[in-house]
Amino acid sequence: MQTLEIKAAKREAFGKKESKAVRAAGQVPCVIYGEGETIHFSVDEKALKPLIYTPNSYIVEFDIDGRKEKGVMREVQYHPVKDNVLHIDFYRVIPGKPVAIDIPVKLTGNSEGVKQGGKLILSKRKIRVNGTIENLPDELTVDVTTLGLGKSIFVGDLKFDNLDLLTPATTAVCAVRMTRAARGAADAAAKAQ
Repeated sequence: MQTLEIKAAKREAFGKKESKAVRAAGQVPCVIYGEGETIHFSVDEKALKPLIYTPNSYIVEFDIDGRKEKGVMREVQYHPVKDNVLHIDFYRVIPGKPVAIDIPVKLTGNSEGVKQGGKLILSKRKIRVNGTIENLPDELTVDVTTLGLGKSIFVGDLKFDNLDLLTPATTAVCAVRMTRAARGAADAAAKAQ
């Protein structure tokens, strides 16, 4: 899995007033927790753009005043009107220990249903998995070559090495829907017979 490096500064003062001062300076208050001490720090708002405004998932390596910490993004709080980032929670990652993370889905192949006039629809863009950071892929590849018209692929149909799928098995990942044009052609062919 790809790693993103971000410089950070440790915060000693907490609370509403201090967080407001941090945001006014163009920084975002953050916290990293799990497996050891909880560390409060701040990161430049511009440094977070490649992490937040992307469909990809990353392991984040922080340099908090010289101390290295690795984590995955757990929760982001946004301003209700301005939509800028107010706070981010990160969960510490330990090599060899499993971590839960959302990984993007990539569809490959030319579906049989699409060849018959259907439309391929991706219903679930990310799937939550559990695995060690050494085994986490950048994306989960799903082959749709055999997917027929009106059929779906569910999370329960998928298997990946060294990963446990945490998203419910009944969740649809993708489907081939019949289009109006294909439906009209099928009705015309049925009337001609």
